[in-house]
This record gives sequence, C-alpha cells and structure tokens, in this order.
Amino acid sequence: MTTDDLTALRHHRESRRVDAANARSWLLLNALRTQDFDAAQLSRADQLVLDCEDAVDESRKDEARDGVLGWFADGGRAWVRINERGSDAWSDDVRAFRDVEGLCGVMLAKTESPDQVVDTAQRLGGHVPVMPLVESALGIEDAVSIARTPGSFRLAFGSGDYRRDTGAANEPLAMAYPRSRLVTASRIGGLPGPVDGPTVGSSHPLLREQSGDAVAMGMTGRLCLDLEQPAVVNEVLSPAPADVAWAIDFLAEFEASGSVIRDGSDKPRLARARLINQRAELFGIEPS
Repeated sequence: MTTDDLTALRHHRESRRVDAANARSWLLLNALRTQDFDAAQLSRADQLVLDCEDAVDESRKDEARDGVLGWFADGGRAWVRINERGSDAWSDDVRAFRDVEGLCGVMLAKTESPDQVVDTAQRLGGHVPVMPLVESALGIEDAVSIARTPGSFRLAFGSGDYRRDTGAANEPLAMAYPRSRLVTASRIGGLPGPVDGPTVGSSHPLLREQSGDAVAMGMTGRLCLDLEQPAVVNEVLSPAPADVAWAIDFLAEFEASGSVIRDGSDKPRLARARLINQRAELFGIEPS
C-alpha cells in the first residue's frame, strides 16, 4: 500500500468514525505493536486506544512512547492510555504527548481522585479530553467526584484491576455495584454513559453475554482487546432493529396525537423512544 493510499483510507475512516462521546467499541492495543497501528485505526472500532501502561514493561516505556509519537507524526490518530498519576512514567507521558497532533485524548490509568484528573488535564495544556479509568474500590467510591471534575470526559471501568483489588468474581452480580456506581456518577456529572471493561478471550458468545450485561446496567461503551471484538460490541451496544421500529412507531403515534402526554407511563416511554431513535440515526440502524 502506498502512502497516498493509506492517507486516503485514513481520511475516509476518520470521516465516518463515531465520536468519542458516543463510541461503543474502544480497541485497546499494546503501544509496542506499531506494526498493527494502521490496521487498528482502519478497523471497525469506534475509537482506538494505544496502551502505554499495563501492556508495556517499565523497561520499555520510552520505546512505546516513541513508537506512538512516530506514528502520530506519520498521520495516525488515536487515544493513548497513559500511566497512573504520580508515577515517573506519567510525568514522561504528559510531557511527551502535550500539543501532539494526532492525539485524540488520554485514558488515565488507575484514577482514584479528582486531583489526578485535574493535574493530567493541566499538564496536557487544558484542552485534551481525559477519560478516567476507574480500577479500584477507592476509585469506585469517589466516582461521583471524579465525574464532576473539570476535564473528565467520560468514565471507563478497569474491571480486571477492580477484581484484583476487591477479590470480586467476574460475574454479573459481583460487577453490578461498580457498574451501577459509574453509570450513576456519569449521570450526576453530566457525562456520556461509561465504558465497560473488556471481555478476556476469544469467545463471541461470552462477549455478547457480558456486553449485554453492561447494556442492561446503562453502560454505553466497552473496551476491546482484539480486532474481532469491535464488530460484536458495536452490534450489542446499538439499538436492535425491532426496538428502532417500536421507537419510530411510538414517536409517530405521539406526534399524531398532538404530542399530548396521556398518562405517567408516556414520559419514560417517550424518553426511551427518543434515545433509541437518536442512537439509531447515529449508528445507521434501520428498523426491522
């Protein structure tokens, strides 16, 4: 593929990309895998996150950072998961990525307090979106304050580290509380719905099941770990065609009646129909 071909493909993909506030699939890719960056950017993932944190050994942080910066310089675009506030690697990250063209935003690892978000946003110049990745019991309990912090763009759930911190099982019941906390905090903070943690493994039935659990809790995005997961996540986190058909019919009936609320049940149904219709238009979902 020539440079011109790649540039054209990138331009086409970016012009059709779902914006970060509404993105369903967030593809997390080891920042050392520079050979896969282009394929990841052109994949079906709504957003790409290059991981300079957990996926990279301390001895190779500089190498990973340089690889990302070089790719940005060649026209790449992505989010970057940076290291936790207070670490030497965090200082190097915010210094390196400040004012870099191609950086869409940063995912801040192991966020546990509003100050960590504020410090990161300020060190990046005050204009880079910061997605706090909440990965501990302390972070979950302070989720409302984190969501209300200037600079917080959208909350994400580091489910693996949360389970390690708390000893919780990877089961819907065990994950219900932290997911609910993040959904409620996002609503209170006026943020988009939160991004759920990833499904580990290649089982698509399990991915569908766990993505459905996240949707049921009110989460609107999911981290993905390989190039095949985004297609499944996008499907599960989009309105079903049957729901789109219901929403269109309900809104048409409501408008035909003169937009009059008949009883208390109309208000939640109207809100749900409008949300489904909005997301269907955003993601190009046709009614069944």
